[in-house]
Amino acid sequence: MITGFCWKKNRALDTMNHDHHHEDKRVEGQSKLSEGEKLGKLLEYWIKHNEEHAKTYLEWAKKADGEGLKDVVSLLEEASELTMSVNRLFEKAIEGL
Repeated sequence: MITGFCWKKNRALDTMNHDHHHEDKRVEGQSKLSEGEKLGKLLEYWIKHNEEHAKTYLEWAKKADGEGLKDVVSLLEEASELTMSVNRLFEKAIEGL
């Protein structure tokens, strides 16, 4: 089985099971907000969440580089760039709210 590393709990994990949630439950409980306001808060949360992922990809790219895994380095750097591209779309979505 493929395993990864969980920074928060400092232990190995099954990569098929993510160690954190991708929904901000705090937004769901805020019934006084309009759908647009909820979406804005979710987009802000997703941007921060993606930034954390992109940073982790680059950290692992450095480790892969230390192991001489040049192809892996390139792919992890590209994954980080693509993640930040998604954030730019989220930022444009926020502007449209």
